[in-house]
Amino acid sequence: MLNDYQLVRLNNGICSVRSLADDETFHPVIGPVAEAEALYVNQLRLRDRLHNHSGAFVIWDVGLGAAANALAVLRATRGIACNIRLVSFDQTIEPLEFALGYAADLGYFGGYENHLKEFIRTHRVAFQDSKQSVDWEFHLGDFPALIQKVESRKQKAEIQVPHAILFDAYSPAKNPAMWTLPLFTNLFQLLDPQRPCAMPTYSRSTILRVTLLLAGFFVGVGHATGLKEETTIASNTLDLIAEPLNARWLERARRSHSAEPLLEPVYSRAPMSPATVEKLRRHPQFSH
Repeated sequence: MLNDYQLVRLNNGICSVRSLADDETFHPVIGPVAEAEALYVNQLRLRDRLHNHSGAFVIWDVGLGAAANALAVLRATRGIACNIRLVSFDQTIEPLEFALGYAADLGYFGGYENHLKEFIRTHRVAFQDSKQSVDWEFHLGDFPALIQKVESRKQKAEIQVPHAILFDAYSPAKNPAMWTLPLFTNLFQLLDPQRPCAMPTYSRSTILRVTLLLAGFFVGVGHATGLKEETTIASNTLDLIAEPLNARWLERARRSHSAEPLLEPVYSRAPMSPATVEKLRRHPQFSH
């Protein structure tokens, strides 16, 4: 329900959206635009990658929310001759419906309002924007369940394996199902080894980084954003990681009291088991 959301003004004067039911504010420190540009647009090197890319560039937007991340990506790349295939996932489209009613206050919808009205109505929209061609679709439902089902080659072709993933789920304490080892393992196995893919996210937690490594990803230190000195970026190739986690990080992680991955959607904290430590030491990122 739309009355489950409210417009809030952050300490820096920027407006954002708050979910009352989840007790969560979207982009709570520096606001939707600045966070999306720092965390996703710049860190994914989207402009450079698109300049050197032919064919459709597939971006998965995991956690559509009020569409700030997706729109930041489109706005930043609209001057590049490119074909963007944007696939958004969420359990509800209501935050976007609510936010569109406050487009002027939020300030990041400029020029996309009519496209978004169609997107909300039909869950798909295609349009040309400057030099950019956009095909954007929305998948409503449980992301872990959907990823678990995408196994066959035909299903992968229908949903299109990504070149980049914007991962913006609620925190593990609030939404543990989106941070489990089985989810990230399924996600990694779905990727095409011949299609480099990077996935930034806002967390810098040891448990997340251990989980991503065990799932098969290479993992690195991500750009600062807001009050966070670091975030995290994962990829199926080291080439897209500017600052990979090193042996010193691995030793700190070994001493952490919250590092053992979640195997099921129940939040818990525990140090790494000896088996987990050994698996990490054998990971290609650390084994050379």
